[in-house]
Amino acid sequence: MGNGEARVRGLAARAGGWSARHRWAAVGIWVLFVVLAMGLGSAAGRVDVKDSDQLKGETHTAARIIEDAGIDEPAGETVLIQARVGELKATDTEFRDAVTAVVRAVEGTGRVTDVTSPYDTKTISKDGRSALVQFDMRGEADTAGERVEPVLKAVEGVQEDHASLRIEEIGGASMMKTFDDAFGDDFKKAEYSAVPVALGILLIAFGALVAALVPVALAVTAIMATMGLMGVVSHVMPMSDTANSVMLLVGMAVGVDYCLFYLRREREEREAGHDAQTALRIAAATSGRAIVVSGVTVCVAMAGMLFTGLAEFEAMGLASLMVVAVAMVGSVTVLPALLSLLGERVEKGRIPFLRRRKPGGSQDSRFWTAVLRRVLARPVIAVAVAAGALLAITAPALGMKTQQFTLDQEFGDSLPIVQTYNRLNEAFPGGSEPAEVVVKADDINAPEVKSALADFRDRAISSGASRGPVEIKLHDAQNVAFVYVPLVGGSDQDKAGESLDKLRDEVRPATLGRVDGVEAPITGQIAGSKDFNDQLAGAVVPVFAFVVVFAFALMLLSFRSLTIALTSIVLNLLSVGAAYGILVAVFQHGWGASLVGAEGVGAIITWLPLFLFVILFGLSMDYHVFVVSRIREARLRGLETKDAIRHGVVTTAGVVTSAAVIMVAVFAIFGTLSMQSMKQMGVGLAAAVLIDATIIRGVLLPAVMALLGERNWYLPKWLHRLPDLTHDEAPRAVVAGSAARDDEGEPVRV
Repeated sequence: MGNGEARVRGLAARAGGWSARHRWAAVGIWVLFVVLAMGLGSAAGRVDVKDSDQLKGETHTAARIIEDAGIDEPAGETVLIQARVGELKATDTEFRDAVTAVVRAVEGTGRVTDVTSPYDTKTISKDGRSALVQFDMRGEADTAGERVEPVLKAVEGVQEDHASLRIEEIGGASMMKTFDDAFGDDFKKAEYSAVPVALGILLIAFGALVAALVPVALAVTAIMATMGLMGVVSHVMPMSDTANSVMLLVGMAVGVDYCLFYLRREREEREAGHDAQTALRIAAATSGRAIVVSGVTVCVAMAGMLFTGLAEFEAMGLASLMVVAVAMVGSVTVLPALLSLLGERVEKGRIPFLRRRKPGGSQDSRFWTAVLRRVLARPVIAVAVAAGALLAITAPALGMKTQQFTLDQEFGDSLPIVQTYNRLNEAFPGGSEPAEVVVKADDINAPEVKSALADFRDRAISSGASRGPVEIKLHDAQNVAFVYVPLVGGSDQDKAGESLDKLRDEVRPATLGRVDGVEAPITGQIAGSKDFNDQLAGAVVPVFAFVVVFAFALMLLSFRSLTIALTSIVLNLLSVGAAYGILVAVFQHGWGASLVGAEGVGAIITWLPLFLFVILFGLSMDYHVFVVSRIREARLRGLETKDAIRHGVVTTAGVVTSAAVIMVAVFAIFGTLSMQSMKQMGVGLAAAVLIDATIIRGVLLPAVMALLGERNWYLPKWLHRLPDLTHDEAPRAVVAGSAARDDEGEPVRV
């Protein structure tokens, strides 16, 4: 069979072959798909996750009651008035004048309602040196940050007239504005910089502008199409801004990676002397197959987030799954068509100082050739050293502490409003984030309900859960009451959690719980954090089990080797464990925290461990499938297992390194953000990918496979009936009689 006539089989090979033969049709279909997806998404609009759907438990019940009652809770604001030094007290004339001035100033803006004086609400600290003026912003709470600036300026004006007092505003609207001003552009720059960073690295990797632009263009179009699909799908499963950001990160990473794998293999085959048509066929049957296996595995991993029961996680999982699927399809369909259309023009725009490899030249990496020589010579030592190092890095993760971040943990002291938050919590423990009891009754003004509300207020303080003041706000028309309870413990989540438990387990059953027909779920920041943790803890085992079992099954079917499937899972778990260990060491214990600006955090954000597991378990399969596929291909051509390992690792080292550098660079961008939760995500992802592409794929994988030898391809006879998904072979693969054989003369099954 001639070089250009070899027949290959399999989904990826057939898709690549069809696209190369019908290149204009393939490109046209892709463009039409992207345009239609964007158009449909724009027409449908995006439905975002509602507050009532964010969590289960009491937080969900409270949000449902508020939503069903049609109550739009306004954004509440507080002005802290505090003596700076000396014996000035709230009872002094100067202090009273300042309070009066604040009330007049905020009312004069016309942007607020329900302004209350601390002398009426008793919001004066125990030492008498601090007092709170409270009010609500007019209009919708979600957009209050856009209208709060005149109020902030009015408060600043009062501050200028009272130098002996500290007069500062804090609340939902002011925090919203502060964060938008400080970090809104931060996020946009991080998202937008991902493209030029990836392009720059690809320019170095390929040495040609056109070759570098192709993966970026396909990744960007895949992201654009997915954004449109998210709008359509959101009418079934609501989406969110967080899901959008995660989708962009994952889409850029896998989109560029998949195209990089395919394009580098096509160039390699052409430089080895094959004609363009044959080079494309080989790339389709080898890298194309690896992309499909990897893409399906990543999709399965992302689908694990759908089992959490948390709306935000479900949105992130579905958005990530869609962008991976779109990028995978684009890489095995439109990419071959583009390469067929471009031909030698893919080398246009060469960078002068980057030397082009000559046709037939070695593609092997000198560095990894040297590493592999030592690893394969002493595989036992390599496994012991590499595995021991990774386990040592993983060790700190055993003491991982997770929690929802308070304002000062999330932003440190970088913003003035954080200092206000700390001063407010010191003077009024729990006052900045009170528990909110949403009371629903058939008649909120019934004597027994009013008595229970009053009793609840008294017992909340007498039980030690709160030091007061406990505020009750009635909505007579809806038969709903809001009870605001500052929790003892304030910003200390552990102590505030104990106070919350007292309210839920002791105070409520003894008061509101005794009135028939009354619902009284307790929500708020501390309650939301606790409900989130409880639900997340219940989701860990199902998600882990789903991802691991299905990833194992996919690797088993794709390589028809029980050994490969098992080692894949173990190596990926080691990679994830090492990422956990680095996170705990840096952000919880503070080892090297100053290098990334993470001093004093002391914990890991609650949602990150499960999120990282799913993302990393999926993404790490990229490199694993790509390298093992190349080893398997070499084994099919008759090489001994050790030689096949050496060939597979060193010939993929360049593309794996380039792909890893892109991923690390993109993720590291998020590690530079000021929000500690985003910083943790970026550092965790970047560290894990770096470990995965070096220690795991460059040392542990070849060492383990060298130790296993022919047992790498072991499949028990009782599993031979499994579907055979290993038939995507390169045109130059096994011919009759040339298959590798074991010591007994039997063909080796790979």
